[in-house]
Amino acid sequence: MRRLNRKKALNFVKELDAFPKVPESYVETTASGGTVSVLAFTAMALLAFFEFFVYRDTWMKYEYEVDKDFTSKLRINIDITVAMRCQCNGAITYFTILLQVIFDLSPQQRLWHRTLLLIQNRLCEEHSLQDVLFKNVMKGAPTALPPREDDPTQPLNACRIHGHLYVNKVAGNFHITVGKAIPHPRGHAHLAALVSHETYNFSHRIDHLSFGEEIPGILNPLDGTEKVSADRK
Repeated sequence: MRRLNRKKALNFVKELDAFPKVPESYVETTASGGTVSVLAFTAMALLAFFEFFVYRDTWMKYEYEVDKDFTSKLRINIDITVAMRCQCNGAITYFTILLQVIFDLSPQQRLWHRTLLLIQNRLCEEHSLQDVLFKNVMKGAPTALPPREDDPTQPLNACRIHGHLYVNKVAGNFHITVGKAIPHPRGHAHLAALVSHETYNFSHRIDHLSFGEEIPGILNPLDGTEKVSADRK
């Protein structure tokens, strides 16, 4: 009895088929039809393949909102090279990562710097280029100044100021100048009397300057800026 009911149910489902099957004796296969079928299946496979990579791709979405938290501090990230020895500037009070380096870049570093400036100029016209840079960095592309490939013999004549500091969210300025910083109740001063005027050289290069947490792949407006003093003072 159960088998009979099951057979009736299967026959009922078959009768509800909205797409009846065409008997094979009614179908005529041709070379052109097979070619069209192969091309159609290939196109569908390619579309599905590329759609998968589009699904996995990362897109940047910018959102802006008013900062209502006045009690927290703002982080400033910098990587600046000044063409003076570290003992001659007042940044040593705020940064612990100070390195004596050579101000002039090596050929490979100079090529990297020129490329960075070219990208910065293009970003002013092609804003979508930032998305491409971000995706390349996520794949492991370098964004920082590469190390020197040579072994220089010239003396270390510059100071690389690298790190971050936290400041209050109030009106103010951050500056690097000659002399040791001396804090006092109304601010701070710089003692430059012990530094020879002949050693003054404010030529500098900004490899990185940003606010907040660092985001890989983001080029900030001042990244790559270089100013060389004509008289080296």
